[in-house]
Amino acid sequence: MRRTRFACLALLSLLSLPALAAPVRIGDFRTADGTIPAPWRVEQPDTRVPATRYRARLWDGVHAVEAHAVASMALLARPVAIDLAATPILCWRWRIDAPLQGADMTRKSGDDYAARVYLSFEVAPERLGVATRMALGLARGIYGAQLPDAAINYIWDNRHAIGTWQANTYTDRARMLVLRSGSAFAGRWVDERRDVGADFLAAFGHPPLKLTGVAIAADTDQTGEEARAGFADLRFVARADDCPPPEAVRD
Repeated sequence: MRRTRFACLALLSLLSLPALAAPVRIGDFRTADGTIPAPWRVEQPDTRVPATRYRARLWDGVHAVEAHAVASMALLARPVAIDLAATPILCWRWRIDAPLQGADMTRKSGDDYAARVYLSFEVAPERLGVATRMALGLARGIYGAQLPDAAINYIWDNRHAIGTWQANTYTDRARMLVLRSGSAFAGRWVDERRDVGADFLAAFGHPPLKLTGVAIAADTDQTGEEARAGFADLRFVARADDCPPPEAVRD
């Protein structure tokens, strides 16, 4: 009887533990013909500027998207519905051929990046002042309704120290965070892991209402340079989890 009671208590204790959220893959680029799988699509904010070219490829054994920028700019973007309370950690792999020479994120004329991961957010209306709401309304009239309330860019920089935060030179509603800098890791895949909710809080001082989109990019329209970058295995996991191998992640 005691043994049965102990087994029942053990089972109840296990059932009372919080369930671990399953990892969610948002970037699986295994395709046979080099096309980009939906719902990823190229977004070109300024059609006067040539678009960065994107293709799926097997790159050093990694199924990835290659971004090739030549004096160009375009995002490869997709909408997402991620519960940041359950899976706030974004894991991915990326690489560059080389850092840009003339880029400088503190100047509009240097607002270029060999590689960046762009996250767009919706913010609770009470977190936005009247002036900010008016500015966003005007900007959406020019650039389209898809312009987010706020954004974070994880960037591969060429001159600033890792861990540097910087408001974008065009709008303080987008914040840049240097994750890699220089050429020390150029030419090979590098794994990243970021707590998206914590990074948003650090950037804006309050939590987001929700994450609405993820994009990847290489852009060189300001400097006129050439850049080639790769992105792979984008997935969200629980805070307590390590970044799992891609084959262990569900769609």
